[in-house]
Amino acid sequence: MSLQVALQKLAYDVVTRYIKDSRVVGLGSGSTAAFIVREMASLENRYAMQFVPTSLQIKVEAEKIGLQFADENRVPDIDVVFDGADQIDSKFNMIKGGGGALLREKILISSAKKVVIIADESKFVQSFSRSVPIEVHPLARTAVARKLKEFGGQPVLRTLDKGYPFVTENGNVILDTTFAAISDPVRMEMDLKNIAGVLEVGIFTRRANAYYKAKNDGTFEIITF
Repeated sequence: MSLQVALQKLAYDVVTRYIKDSRVVGLGSGSTAAFIVREMASLENRYAMQFVPTSLQIKVEAEKIGLQFADENRVPDIDVVFDGADQIDSKFNMIKGGGGALLREKILISSAKKVVIIADESKFVQSFSRSVPIEVHPLARTAVARKLKEFGGQPVLRTLDKGYPFVTENGNVILDTTFAAISDPVRMEMDLKNIAGVLEVGIFTRRANAYYKAKNDGTFEIITF
């Protein structure tokens, strides 16, 4: 419950500090991003703003408060994008894509003028200790899996509860790939993206402008650059 309190407090701070004066805002995905979207219901000028969602999940949340959506032509004009993270290492590289929206999230984070990341304190780690989501064209699933094994990875096709393959909103599949270690995330991101059939990699190496760390005692910390 205290973590929920921290997320509610930081949502107000994010909206007040980074969003209220923006014209075009990128909406990240996941439960932490949903807290920010709900907080934007209090913005008097929200109808004069345009929003670019990264997933249907967050678009539905935004529709509930009547936010106006921009098309893809406004992506280069995004003033700020906020999003969550699955893990953040000691150098502030991230693993994202647990919800399957990594391709769209990477596009928005790469394009936005400012990036704000929100995560609970358990997501901040010394080094990565979870699998890397890799979005792959279905035709290349087997070929990419073989290449990932050559990189020392152990790819597993993401599936739904009943065993059906998880399909992204872009029509692709995800190989959740475990590596023994990722000593150079920047190089790893580039090498994996060079595999034919890989659409995007869940290693995010752009440093955000601010990281909000929600704590279990109901408080939060802001790390800025």
